[in-house]
Amino acid sequence: MIKLCDINQAATEKLPPTAIDKSRIGVHYTDAFIKPMNTKLPDGTRVACKRRGLKISLTVGTKKGEGLMRRMDVSPDPIVMLKAALAEAAKAAGVEMQITETEILIAA
Repeated sequence: MIKLCDINQAATEKLPPTAIDKSRIGVHYTDAFIKPMNTKLPDGTRVACKRRGLKISLTVGTKKGEGLMRRMDVSPDPIVMLKAALAEAAKAAGVEMQITETEILIAA
């Protein structure tokens, strides 16, 4: 596993009730969390992660995958929802992703 990035600890400040969020999926938190994931791996492979509505898109080199933020099936908690959507996107892209307390690891 290769370290992709450190987790943006300030992202939790964008969770309700601290921040106003009418989306009910924590879009401000999600955007702040995935922003550091847009980088290059040490071998030069480009990694991109973006949110469009409820969809999380993950691209690692030429591999692409998508995951959905699901409130009803997963949890109403934005943190749990995002981790499940990222795991789904990584699986669809054919890569392994591990999210720890402080960093995101990836194996392409």
